[in-house]
Amino acid sequence: MTSPQRLLGVVMDPIESICPAKDSTLAMLLTAQTLGWTLIYLRQSDLFVSNGLAFGQGLKIQVDDNNTRWYTPEEPWTGPLDELTVLLMRKDPPFDMEYIYTTYILELAESRGLMVVNKPSGLREINEKVYTSWFPNCAPMSLITREQSELRRFLKAQEKIVLKPLDGMGGRSIFVVALGDANTNVILETLTDNGTRYILAQQFIPEISDGDKRIILIDGKPIDYSLARIPAPGESRGNLVMGARAEGRKLNKRDRWICDQVGPTLSRKGIVFAGLDIIGDYLTEINVTSPTGIRELDKEFGLNIAADFFAAIELRLQGS
Repeated sequence: MTSPQRLLGVVMDPIESICPAKDSTLAMLLTAQTLGWTLIYLRQSDLFVSNGLAFGQGLKIQVDDNNTRWYTPEEPWTGPLDELTVLLMRKDPPFDMEYIYTTYILELAESRGLMVVNKPSGLREINEKVYTSWFPNCAPMSLITREQSELRRFLKAQEKIVLKPLDGMGGRSIFVVALGDANTNVILETLTDNGTRYILAQQFIPEISDGDKRIILIDGKPIDYSLARIPAPGESRGNLVMGARAEGRKLNKRDRWICDQVGPTLSRKGIVFAGLDIIGDYLTEINVTSPTGIRELDKEFGLNIAADFFAAIELRLQGS
C-alpha cells in the first residue's frame, strides 16, 4: 500500500525574486522535497474565501539548490486549503491589514484541520517589535508611543536611543538619535506621522558594534548557534540586507537564559519557527513572520536546521 500524498503549501513573496543562496524558505522547501512532500507555491493574492471555505490557486513546483534556476513550475493547483497537509506562512512584512486579512483566511482553513506554521493567531498577536514588552526582564529600556513629547523625555533620560516603526523589517526606517541631534524633531514627526502612528523607542545598546545576534527557535528550543550580523562601517543596523557581515557564534549563558524565558510562550502560541534578535545582553525583537538565518548557519556549522524544523512539524502532526 502506498502512503497518501502529503502536500506542503507555502505562502511567500514571489519565488522568482528570492536570493536562493540566502533564502531560508527555499532551505525549508529543499528539505521538504527530500522528505517526500509535494510542494505547492502560493502568493498572498492566490488565497480567497468562497462560501465559507478557504481556497488557494497556486503551482506545484520542484526546487533545486541552484543559484540560477532554483525552482521549476510543474502544474497549476487549485483547491480548498484544508486539502493540504501543512501550510507554511512565510510572507515577509509589512505587517499591514492585508497581512491580517491573510491570517483570517488561513485561520478559516485551520479550523477545518489544516496545520498552519506559524499559527495565524500567533502571527497576529506577536508583533515583532512590540512583543518584547511581554519580557521586560530580557529587553532594554523601551517606550511605545506616538506622543513626540514622551519620546523627547525618553531621549533625555537615555541620551541615545533607537527609533523603529512597528510594521517594518530589514532595518528600514530605523534611526539612532542622540541627545542634541538637530534632526530629532523631523525624525519624530516622520516616524510618528505627526503623532498619528505608534513607534518603538529603545535604549541604544553600544554592543551593536559586536553584532546583532539572530537566534533561531524551533518549537521554543534554540539552535546551538546564533548568526551575529555585524554592521557595515558607518552603519548602526545589523541587517544583512543593509550590508552587515554575518558571523556564526555559539550561544552563551545569557542567550540561553533569554531563550528559556521566551521559547515556551512562543511554542504555546503555535510559533514553530522564530528568530530572536539579541544585542549584547538584551532581547530587541521577536521575529515570527518569516525569520531567516538557516542557510548561513547550515553552511558555517554543518547543520540542517530545516530538517529539525520538519521534525518538530511531524511531532505536532502526530499529536493533532
